[in-house]
Amino acid sequence: MGRQPFGLASPAAWLRGAGFQVALLDLSQSPLDEDAVRAADLIAFYLPMHTATRIAVRAIRKVRELNPAAHLCAYGLYAPLNWDLLRGLGVKNVIGGEFETGLRMLARRLAGQIPPQPRVPRLSLVKQQFVVPDRAGLPPLRKYARLLMPDGAERVTGYTEATRGCKHLCRHCPIVPVYEGAFRVVQRDVVLADIRQQVAAGAEHITFGDPDFFNGPTHSIELVEALHREFPALSYDVTIKAEHLLKHADLLATLRRTGCAFVTSAIESVDDRVLTLLDKGHTRADFYRLVETMRSAGLPLAPTVVAFTPWTTLDSYGEMLRAIAELGLVESVAPVQWTIRLLIPAGSRLLELAEVQSIIGEFDQQALCYRWANPDARVDALQRQIERLVEERSRAGDSRAAIFEKVWERVWRAGEKAGAAAQLPSFHLPARATIPYLNEPWYC
Repeated sequence: MGRQPFGLASPAAWLRGAGFQVALLDLSQSPLDEDAVRAADLIAFYLPMHTATRIAVRAIRKVRELNPAAHLCAYGLYAPLNWDLLRGLGVKNVIGGEFETGLRMLARRLAGQIPPQPRVPRLSLVKQQFVVPDRAGLPPLRKYARLLMPDGAERVTGYTEATRGCKHLCRHCPIVPVYEGAFRVVQRDVVLADIRQQVAAGAEHITFGDPDFFNGPTHSIELVEALHREFPALSYDVTIKAEHLLKHADLLATLRRTGCAFVTSAIESVDDRVLTLLDKGHTRADFYRLVETMRSAGLPLAPTVVAFTPWTTLDSYGEMLRAIAELGLVESVAPVQWTIRLLIPAGSRLLELAEVQSIIGEFDQQALCYRWANPDARVDALQRQIERLVEERSRAGDSRAAIFEKVWERVWRAGEKAGAAAQLPSFHLPARATIPYLNEPWYC
């Protein structure tokens, strides 16, 4: 979704290396290739996230019409979590976690190269020796997200992964039910070779898609040091947990020196009660301290938030906006973040909470999540209004600061404040972008 997918290119290399013919279809970029579908014996759908899974559900129905004899498989984080739904659609196997070994095993079994037992595991955390991803057949990098610079320049952006999984157990995270606190390393020579081929294809910036780049800080720092030696002009961005950024503050200077353009961090909320319920491992005070730490290191921080939860109030939503503005982070947050509503997928650790069990309905297989409603209907109405507003103003080309002002005004009015716009608190918002950011933020 917005990046040339490692999750297609990596298993393609494993399967091609085993002698199989492979066609890669990125359905976020291109229409379904019906000829490729009809010719296939095995069709595997990559489900790394919620949106991708919803795209796949629609595609699976079409694929079955085109090629009812093909063996269907789904892999990635959302595959084992949605096994019942996928099985009902005709999917024969799901593979979660480290999926390359299982996909190659399945292909060899269907080809009669190995016996039918043992069965392909539904979930595997086996430590793999990776091979360099094979990106042949994917849309070119220029079709994907670009890094926008403050001076108006754009950089073609590639994507790779240095680790998978996560050491932490945040309740709302879809990684947790699969990896359960484990993480796995992609060998450094494989990551560098993957980046090398993307640079040859035009990449000027690399997004590391690791859930947390500092799960293995030694591995990560050695990697970016080697990357900078080979490509000193190449920039990159990473995602790192707030508590890791504070714990490893001594490593931030290295990130900056080796070309890190910005760091994404899932701050999620400025409400300590919500942060505790989500088991985020940081507090509001930690967030404020992190902003100063990152500024001292000269590294832009790009926070993400879960703006609407069952515990969000009109006041707490407004307080989140106020905090972001007062900390000077308006240009650092993608406007879509102001619309994000908490997803409770199958297998979520949120389901362990009595507070959650008391508010959810049945699992909605079409939406791929448990439905919930805020106790204050005005909050849910506000979310829908802001979602429409952000979509309309983004399409119109408004700046992040301009969209923020519109959101703030809408929140002020939702709270029935006297005078509305005339009494809006005044923030000093930048007239133009002040930090690099990607023109297609990847959020769920």
